[in-house]
Amino acid sequence: MESVTVEGLRITYRRAGSGPPLVLLHGAYEDSRVWEDQLEELSDEFTVVAWDTPGCGGSDDLALSAGSLGELLAGFLGVTGLAGRRPHVLGLSFGSVVALDLWRTHPEIPRTLILASAYAGWAGSLPPEEVERRYRQATAELEKPPSEIIPAWLPTLLTPRATDAMRAKVARLFEDFRPAGMRALLAAAGRADYRPVLPTITVPTLLLYGSEDVRSPVAVGEELHRQITGSELMVLPDVGHMSFVEAPEAFNGAVRRWLRVHNVVSV
Repeated sequence: MESVTVEGLRITYRRAGSGPPLVLLHGAYEDSRVWEDQLEELSDEFTVVAWDTPGCGGSDDLALSAGSLGELLAGFLGVTGLAGRRPHVLGLSFGSVVALDLWRTHPEIPRTLILASAYAGWAGSLPPEEVERRYRQATAELEKPPSEIIPAWLPTLLTPRATDAMRAKVARLFEDFRPAGMRALLAAAGRADYRPVLPTITVPTLLLYGSEDVRSPVAVGEELHRQITGSELMVLPDVGHMSFVEAPEAFNGAVRRWLRVHNVVSV
C-alpha cells in the first residue's frame, strides 16, 4: 500500500504495472482490495491504480461537511502525478458517482470513462421512493454490526451462480467497513443526481452491466447510454452487480478490448 495526503486527508492506494494509467474506483462498503484480480491481470499493459475512497480501507474518514468527491479525486490524481497523464477512469457502482463528479469538476483529467454497474446517482437513476428506501436502509444498517447486514446484502450483489469463495471474498470486505466513513459518504452522495452531467460527457465512455444486476439493472445503463452521446453499452451475461468478482475474465477482457479499440494502447 502507498499513501498520499490530499486536503489534509491521508489516502491509501494500490498500484501495479506500467503503461497508460487506469484508475479504479470501488463501490460502497468496499475498499481497493476488491480490485485484486484487476490489479494483477490488467497491469501487464496498464499502470493500474486503485484508491481507497476517503472513509474506506486505510484512508482517513471524510468530515460530514465534506465537499466534492470529484475534487478530492482530482487532488489525489494530481499528487500522484496521474492527472497530467490523463488516466482512464473506471468507477464501479458508488465509484461511478465519484467518476461522474470528477468529470463535472475536472473534465480535463479523464481520457475515457468506464462506468460499471453505474448510476447517475441514486436520485438520478431510481424512482424517488426507492432512493428514500435505500437511504433509510443504509442509514439504519450503519447502526448494526456487519454480521447482521452481510446476509441481506450478498444476494443483491452476486447471483446464485457465485461460488462460496466469491461470497467469502465479498463478505470479508464488508466486514471491515467503517460506519463513520460510510456515514460521511452517504451524506456526501446518497441523494446525488448526476443527470445534468451525462449530456456533457465528451470522452469515450463504456457502460458495463451484469445482465442479472438487481441493484443497478440494465435499464439504468440503457438510460445512461441514451444520455451520454457516443457511449457504448455492454452487458455481461449471467452475472450481477459485482460482475468483476463473478466473471473476472469476462470483465477484464471487456475492459482491455474496449481500451484497445479506442487506441489507448498499441497492439
